[in-house]
Amino acid sequence: MSVSQIFPKSLPVSSFFLAFRGISTTSSVCKNRKCGVPKVTPFRTHPLTYEEAQPPSKIYVTKGWLSWNTSNLYEEKRHAETTFEDLIIRKFMFGTWHGILASEVVIKRRHNMIVLAFLASMEHALQRQVYFLQGYTEELLTNWFKCPVKVELSAVSSKNDVIFKKI
Repeated sequence: MSVSQIFPKSLPVSSFFLAFRGISTTSSVCKNRKCGVPKVTPFRTHPLTYEEAQPPSKIYVTKGWLSWNTSNLYEEKRHAETTFEDLIIRKFMFGTWHGILASEVVIKRRHNMIVLAFLASMEHALQRQVYFLQGYTEELLTNWFKCPVKVELSAVSSKNDVIFKKI
């Protein structure tokens, strides 16, 4: 029995494809079960912080979000702008605080204010350099985004202090 016998020629092609769509009864293939979980190294030499050691399924159970904003709520504006600004902030922070960042940057948006929270390693930086970078970051990002930016940092003596486990 051919397709032309099943469907008359008056039906368009799209109706042909719609007729054969339905529920798939094949078994599911769970290929990406380890997505977001770091790969174990042979001699367990790769250090992880507490945030990195948690699996993605534990977000907001034992792990928090790295960006706090309300732009994803229903009928809120600035979805793309907020995401793009977060990307710019993270790239700027990684470049400006190179070698000093000991953790991920947490971006919190409160009303018209952006708060950046992170851990800074004092291993290779002087105290006056950190104060300068804090003021520099606040001033530059405030001028770029036209809203007040506040940097909240906590100092640790070395990056080894924030290692939770090695994989």
